[in-house]
Amino acid sequence: MADIKAPVFPESVADGTIVEWHVTEGQQVNRDDLLAEIETDKVVLEVVAPDNGVVTKIVKEVDDTVLSDEIIGQFEAGASASADNAPAVDPDQPAAPVQAKQAADGGEPVQATDKKDEADHKDQSPAVRKAAKESGVDPKEVEGSGRGGRVTKTDMANPTLKADSSIKSDSGRPVAESMGERTEKRVPMTRLRKTVANRLLAASQETAMLTTFNEVNMKPLMDMRAKYKDQFEKRHGVRLGFMSLFVKAATEALKRFPAVNASLDGDDIVYHGFYDIGVAVSSDRGLVVPVLRDTDRMSMADVESRIRELGGLAQKGKLGLDDMTGGTFTISNGGVFGSLMSTPILNPPQTAILGMHAINDRPMAVDGKVEILPMMYLALSYDHRMIDGKEAVQFLVTIKELVEDPAMLLLDL
Repeated sequence: MADIKAPVFPESVADGTIVEWHVTEGQQVNRDDLLAEIETDKVVLEVVAPDNGVVTKIVKEVDDTVLSDEIIGQFEAGASASADNAPAVDPDQPAAPVQAKQAADGGEPVQATDKKDEADHKDQSPAVRKAAKESGVDPKEVEGSGRGGRVTKTDMANPTLKADSSIKSDSGRPVAESMGERTEKRVPMTRLRKTVANRLLAASQETAMLTTFNEVNMKPLMDMRAKYKDQFEKRHGVRLGFMSLFVKAATEALKRFPAVNASLDGDDIVYHGFYDIGVAVSSDRGLVVPVLRDTDRMSMADVESRIRELGGLAQKGKLGLDDMTGGTFTISNGGVFGSLMSTPILNPPQTAILGMHAINDRPMAVDGKVEILPMMYLALSYDHRMIDGKEAVQFLVTIKELVEDPAMLLLDL
């Protein structure tokens, strides 16, 4: 018998919460099959089967808090599912429909199990099945807040019934009433959402945050992209976007203004001799900031490829802790959602964050004439305790100049 343990968390992660079991007690699994998912303050970690065998016991249920390397279940390697370790049949559950068929030799009728009901029952965690037994509420009639609409223990504790449900409590009154279009659904915040909320609130309360704005003419960059995008994709196997040039421009600006690449540690200023830029990504679980390492050593193709890779992992909830830790500067692109202007909030202990926004055609004065140009507002939020206004403005102007004249990056000007 072997233990199924939670992953070893880094020092910055105190504990985690089991958000889903993908197996039940007595279920046979293969090596590396997904057993459970544990959500921490930063990412969702997967627990996989160490070998071929059977999950004999689930120790920690969904919504339980677990510590680093804590036992969450037990596993028997080499075993196979049998009547001895198969999930027990709950006698209080209604019997599955029986379909009788006469054996060819005139024997007794044979029972056939309703596979759909059996699958629905197995898809529920032990905690949900226990709550269903105690409350008399069928989980299939409850609105689920888990992944893919899965019903959790929290949903069963305060059930919100589906609109077409007619389930009633022991008193005969509906457990939840439908009010037509005026419905409510109470869903607990995920650990990731709580952490994001707390960090953003702390950043606004504990830093002297100030934002400076500028605008950039995107026409030169758009013309360059239109001219070379096909050749770029053919050679490097990745599409040429705007983010890679902003990352490279920000890296160059950070070299010129080291204070923007620094962080505060108590009363000490830590100047970083490397450039790790986080790129804010919106995912189903909340805002995450995967980090590009050593951007001064990366080509534009490297940046585009890595951003695409990290973005895909974020959407699937597959980012690892190593992908999320560290970072000396952050770029957030609200323009992909149509934002025209915003004040991005700092990502402590970093002291600055760059906000990109939507590209809109606007009339601009050029050499005494009015021209319609694709313009973008840039915003730089910074901690005024660390960065003076002069440095912040010059840093943002440097990014503006490099984006408006991309050749300056190539010529190191």
